[in-house]
Parts: sequence; structure tokens; C-alpha cells
Amino acid sequence: MLIDFFFALRKARVPVSLNELLVLLDALQKKVAFASLDDFYLLARLCLVKDEKYFDRFDQAFGTYFQGLEQVALFPEAELPEDWLRAEFLKHLTDAEKQQIEALGGLDKLLETLQQRLNEQQGRHAGGNKWIGTGGTSPYGHSGYNPEGIRIGGESRHKKAVKVWEKREFRNLDDSQTLGIRNIQVALRKLRRFAREGAAEELDLPDTIRSTANNAGLLDIKLVPERHNAAKVLLFLDVGGSMDPYIRICEQLFSAVRSEFKHLEYYYFHNCVYEKLWKDNQRRFQETVPTVEVLRTYGKDYRVIFVGDAAMSPYELLERYGSVEHMNDEAGQVWLQRILDVWDKAVWLNPAREDYWQYTRSTQMISKQLDGHMYPLTLAGLESAIAHLAR
Repeated sequence: MLIDFFFALRKARVPVSLNELLVLLDALQKKVAFASLDDFYLLARLCLVKDEKYFDRFDQAFGTYFQGLEQVALFPEAELPEDWLRAEFLKHLTDAEKQQIEALGGLDKLLETLQQRLNEQQGRHAGGNKWIGTGGTSPYGHSGYNPEGIRIGGESRHKKAVKVWEKREFRNLDDSQTLGIRNIQVALRKLRRFAREGAAEELDLPDTIRSTANNAGLLDIKLVPERHNAAKVLLFLDVGGSMDPYIRICEQLFSAVRSEFKHLEYYYFHNCVYEKLWKDNQRRFQETVPTVEVLRTYGKDYRVIFVGDAAMSPYELLERYGSVEHMNDEAGQVWLQRILDVWDKAVWLNPAREDYWQYTRSTQMISKQLDGHMYPLTLAGLESAIAHLAR
């Protein structure tokens, strides 16, 4: 039975070897665990898992093998068909039909034509390719398909809107979230830079012994400042819209970062960094922080981490007035470059699947602007990102 369990762990990409399996068998023969699945679980994890970053994979493989739990994205070949995830009302178009849908001629033309539609349209409309409504291939409305349109209400589906007409309220990330992926903290520890600063309050036992011996046995107590993590991190978090499916993993990352770094500053943005940032999503329209002020406040010893799916209209990066929510005077790429010019150690963590990045032009553009330092928000991606920041 344990041979099959051994191969199940290997299939789940837990690096277990025959030596660990033999250790487990020896422990079972000596009845270290007996007649208890819970005891066996603890013993098996102790013997077979050499690094706590593999605990989650072990837990899922153990539950799948011994308890018949449903597998969720554990093995690469067990992927859900994409058709199962689509809403029934979403209109299905062939590749040929999608190629026939052409852009109207740029952002200015889209805005001009939208004004004309508002003046002409008299009521609700569904389907079709002209009026403001739902479904269909019109550039205006929601729940349809157009490679370059203005979404009015509804939800983002294809992440191709160049403007969004609605006032969207986002909520703050919860830094008290209990981590489901404890490995995030393990990876972040590689960025630690320990130092002793401040008042001398901690006993230095070796120096105290040395000084007392040199003082003919007369007690000479020596104190040192408390040792703490001196690494400095500047965190920029994309929230709302296409980031909604990734709220939980972002909360886990946010919670881990706040517990790991004493010197942490964070700001929110939507889609791309522009001239204003904010720290409270509930008051993002009333209390903003000029990005220029952020650029001038923090020293060059900070490490910068962007978190976002980088999926947006290319206008948001390339054009004045390209933001989906306001008329920005300067393009998003300009503000991103200003940040990169101040802090040369910067990475972008992307929660979207890495094999999807190639289908989003804005994702490719941002990755190129960061010299390829865009990493998936996975354990391996996080470790690679932290390794770059720690150099």
C-alpha cells in the first residue's frame, strides 16, 4: 500500500526518495504510529517531507490517497475544461467571427461615437453590433465581445475594455487573513537583512561573560540593540476589476509581507500606476497620495514589489487619457518608468496563470519594461522574485 502512496507523492511533485520511505517503514515496524490515521499522517509527513514548503502538496496528496478527497489543481493533467467555466449566456464566437470585429479607429473615435449613441438611443438594447446594451458585439455595453470597447456596467470578462463607465468600490486587503499557503512566509524570509539598531536593550551573553572574566569576576553586563529584519519593502497592489478572482491569494501574500517586514510601505492602484495612489480603498476617491510624493519619500534601499494581473487595454499604458477610470495626463508606462528609475530592484508578481500571459499585450509590455522580472504568484515564482530582490 505504501508503495502506491509513495508514487502518489511523487506524482504530486513532493521530492520524496526511497530512503525516506524506508525510514517510514522502519518507524511503522517499531509501532511509532499504530491504529490511528492522524498519528500516521504526522509520522509520514515527518519522515517523507524534508522542507515545509511541500506541506501543502503532501496534505492534498495524503487526503486524495487515503480519504478520497477531490483533487483540486494538484496534478497538471487534471484540468477543468474551459467550456465548463463560461456563463451560459455568453455568446460563443468562432475565430473567423472574432477576426471580422474591427476596432473603431482609436480611443478618441470610441469616445466620439459613444456620445453619438447616447444621443440617438431611446431604450434598452440586447445583442447586435451598434447600440449600447448587453451581449452582442457592440463596442458599448457589457456581457458581449469586442476587442476594443467601452464597458458600461456589468463585469469584466475578456479584459479588453479601454474605458469603464461606473463608480467601482473596492475593499482593503485583509492583513489578518490566516495563511492557507504558509510557504509564502518561507520564501519571503530569503529577503531578510538582519541588523541591530536603536537602544541597547538585549543581553549580549558572550560579551558579558568575556567582560566579566576580564574584570576579575566582577559582573559586567553588556547590552546590544535588538536584532531585527532591516529589509525595506515598497508594495504596490492592484485591486478591483480583473483582480477580484485573486483576492484570497493576494490577502495571503499581504498578510505574510506585513508579518515578515518591519519596514513595509504599501499603496493600492487599479490596473496601472498613475499620478495618484491610495492606502484605503474605502476612501480612494477622497484620500489619495500623489505618486510624486512617494517617489520623493522613500530611499533607494527599498525593494519594490508590484502585485497585479497586468491585464488591461494597451491604451492604459501608452496613451494620455488611457485610464479606464479617469483622464490621466500622462500614460501609465511613464509612471512605471519613474518608479523603476528610482528603485532599480523591482519585480512584478502576477496571480494569473503564466501560460495566459502571452495572450494579453499589456502583460507582455509590462514584463518587457521590467526587463523580464515578472513572476507568477506561485511558490517557485515568489522564490525567483525574492532571489532577484535579494541580490
